[in-house]
Amino acid sequence: MKNLILTAAAFSLAAGLAQAQTVRMGTEGAYPPYNFINDAGEIDGFERELGDELCARAELDCEWVKNDWDSIIPNLVSGNYDTIIAGMSITDERDEVIDFTQDYYPPTASAYAAASEGADIEGGVVAAQTATIQAAHVAESGATLLEYATPEETVAAVRNGEADAVFADKDYLVPIVEESGGDLMFVGDDVPLGGGIGMGLRESDTELKEKFNAAITSMKEDGSLNKLLKKWFGDETTVYE
Repeated sequence: MKNLILTAAAFSLAAGLAQAQTVRMGTEGAYPPYNFINDAGEIDGFERELGDELCARAELDCEWVKNDWDSIIPNLVSGNYDTIIAGMSITDERDEVIDFTQDYYPPTASAYAAASEGADIEGGVVAAQTATIQAAHVAESGATLLEYATPEETVAAVRNGEADAVFADKDYLVPIVEESGGDLMFVGDDVPLGGGIGMGLRESDTELKEKFNAAITSMKEDGSLNKLLKKWFGDETTVYE
């Protein structure tokens, strides 16, 4: 009986350790090509492919969790998942609440898209997704900010005349503008914002941060991260030197 109890305890401990190696990857699933839901109903995109590769290199068993953008940081902090990998720019404000890995996408431009070249992006109405660096920029720019929960709604606001322009990551807007048949166009200058895109983690998860940082570094060094960036964002996208 004693051996049976010890064996059961050992099995329980081993199961606990195995379970501890499962990392839940939180993403929005609504921001192509960074992350989106494919026709099979699965999380897909640049960050899905990147995240799976990072988990393999870090020898972690990872599961994917979809979460709305406006609650993505609070739900990380409360433990609903262990990372955020959702096109999140590294900023000082966010870094006060959560921690970040090194960037896996260099700082890139944000841009305005509108239905006409004469759109007023300085004093008009500009749509942006809530709780983004783009929304914060618009709020300080002198334009009237219209915030929406999803990126699709920001573009729809321009199409239906609620907003003069939408302000978002240019990488997100490029395919939308190209596929609009001339109904949407870029206006004004590109705006560099943020310190690159990184994985968000709880500040207490220092060991997990180190594992992902090592995996990101290895992908930068062997060139596989640059290949992934070009695959999803085109040959002209910003890459690591």
